Formats: sequence, C-alpha cells, structure tokens
Amino acid sequence: QVQLVESGGGLVQAGGSLRLSCAASGRTFSSYAMGWFRQARGKEREFVATISWSGGYTYYADSVKGRFTISRDNAKNTVYLQMNSLKPEDTAVYYCAADSRNVFGRAPYTYEYDYWGQGTQVTVSS
Repeated sequence: QVQLVESGGGLVQAGGSLRLSCAASGRTFSSYAMGWFRQARGKEREFVATISWSGGYTYYADSVKGRFTISRDNAKNTVYLQMNSLKPEDTAVYYCAADSRNVFGRAPYTYEYDYWGQGTQVTVSS
C-alpha cells in the first residue's frame, strides 16, 4: 500500500549537516504518520523522530533533540530529516517508516510501523 525510498545519506564530517528524504508512493501519503529510525552496525534499531499525518506534531529521541528536524511535504509525498551538528555516534543506517495511526506523547515502537524503506547509510567522521 505504501512504498518508501530513502535518499540523501552519505559521508560527512562531524559538525556537518545532511538532509535525508523519503519519497512515498500512493495517493494516501497524507494519511500516514511517518517516522525515522536508525540502526548502527551490530545494534538494535532505535527511534529517531516521528511526525503526525498533518505535520502538526513531532517527537524526537533525546539523543537528537535540538539537532535533527523532521518535516513533511504531503504535496510531494515526501518526509525529510534535517540533521545538523552531526556526531560520529550518529553513524547508522537510517530508515523511513509509515504507519496509518498517529502516536502522541511518546516514542513510537518499531512494531507500530507497517511500511519501511530500504535504508540509507549515514557516516559521520571525526
């Protein structure tokens, strides 16, 4: 029902910035809450940020709060993750995900997301 394709990952120096994009297929993009997760090599997938259907609500992991910004453009069927002040510990594969339900006031669980992109590698060098 929803297909997601991430882009924008790459290699960046510590303190630099990247903007990840997630392009979604279908006409119902605006009906889905969107999230970003990341998974470092050998580690479990962890929550990064989420945004509601309308974009009016966002929630961030403490580790990225104040540095990362999630946004969406429903007209373009795209969700973004602007990453500033990047640190080596941000190195991971970043995944875009979609869910038909909004989650408020807490970090969403991975199992609450039904659709996932292929992931894009972000590497931050010191």
